[in-house]
Amino acid sequence: MELLRKWLGHPEDIYNLLRFKMGGYRTVMPRMDTDSLGCGLRTCYRYLNQTSRSFAAVIQALDGELRHAVCIFYLVLRALDTVEDDMSIPLDVKVPMLHEFHSYLYQPDWKYTESKEKDRQVLEDFPTISMEFRNLSKVYQDVISDICHKMGVGMAEFLEKKVDSQHEWDKYCHYVAGLVGIGLSRLFSASELEDSIVGQDTDLANSMGLFLQKTNIIRDYLEDQMEGREFWPREVWSRYAKKLSDLAKPENIDGAVQCLNELITNALHHVPDVLTYLSRLKNQSVFNFCAIPQVMAIATLAACYNNQQVFRGVVKIRKGQAVTLMMDATNIQAVKAIMYQYVEEIYQKIPSTDPSSNKTQQVISSIRAVSLPGSPMASRHHYSPIYLSCAMLLAALSWQYLSTLSKATEEYVQAGEN
Repeated sequence: MELLRKWLGHPEDIYNLLRFKMGGYRTVMPRMDTDSLGCGLRTCYRYLNQTSRSFAAVIQALDGELRHAVCIFYLVLRALDTVEDDMSIPLDVKVPMLHEFHSYLYQPDWKYTESKEKDRQVLEDFPTISMEFRNLSKVYQDVISDICHKMGVGMAEFLEKKVDSQHEWDKYCHYVAGLVGIGLSRLFSASELEDSIVGQDTDLANSMGLFLQKTNIIRDYLEDQMEGREFWPREVWSRYAKKLSDLAKPENIDGAVQCLNELITNALHHVPDVLTYLSRLKNQSVFNFCAIPQVMAIATLAACYNNQQVFRGVVKIRKGQAVTLMMDATNIQAVKAIMYQYVEEIYQKIPSTDPSSNKTQQVISSIRAVSLPGSPMASRHHYSPIYLSCAMLLAALSWQYLSTLSKATEEYVQAGEN
């Protein structure tokens, strides 16, 4: 009955989960016909679905030849990332591989068969991926190769180097996510689905990646600690603890939450850039592709802000909440309203004693200035008494069915968790 009690508190989740499952998801993620694809491309899309529940659906919803370019771009970077993550590869082997990985795209027979990572198939069958890369138009090849080269160099730099300053935090996030945003933006423009300015404005594209990456790093504190990884910048956490791992100790919880709030405030500075970037997009499939992860990120930050649970377990947004965001975030005014809603939620939770309270209020003021919601979306979560009564009755009748449904829709809402 816990599931029922949770959904009774959020009747809109019930409605949107049902709407999503009954076909609403096809408005943002239409089904792709794979029967007409060649053997190599079918294999690539199979690898895409195997390695990413988060992005597979939205990539396959992109229009035209851009879909294939982004699919190959994802698989190339997944292969690169698999090399970087594989701790069984000695550094004297790994560093040259990362530096030279972009050149393997033009070597038809190159593959790596000694990886121990779960996604090793993208390395073992790299010849199929590189063949489809070479089948892309040269304008796409040039973008993918260039980003792969820059990312490989950046990954090698941080292999034995911890994130120290906030500047280095931005630099690390640029290498692993900002470059992805820049590469995708250049692909959007190369496809001519978007104007050239989208690919040329690398600062905005970088901010798109940094906002997502910082959100993941902030949310994943405990998981990274358990895996022996540290991505929070020392410049910030050292003001609250002697070691980053000390933030998880109960006696340090007050300082830990203050550190958390400071990093969330840092991440929020990217939101105006995100809104400016999204406002330039014209193609609906590209807009959905870009907007959905961003609204998931702001909802995640709102859930994490001033929340001790970040240091005790996993903080996730509700599946129904994620579905609602996916179905709402289809135009810039809706996205602005969503951003406004969640920064207001953060604003209401700012402790007066928090060392970053003034900075948090200032950045929220700047976000308000560019995201004041229009009247249609301002009331997006106001439901009539009749609707609420019907939703509660529906919840009472169908909570067990929705429990099963929740599992069925998980592949579509994981984008908010990764």
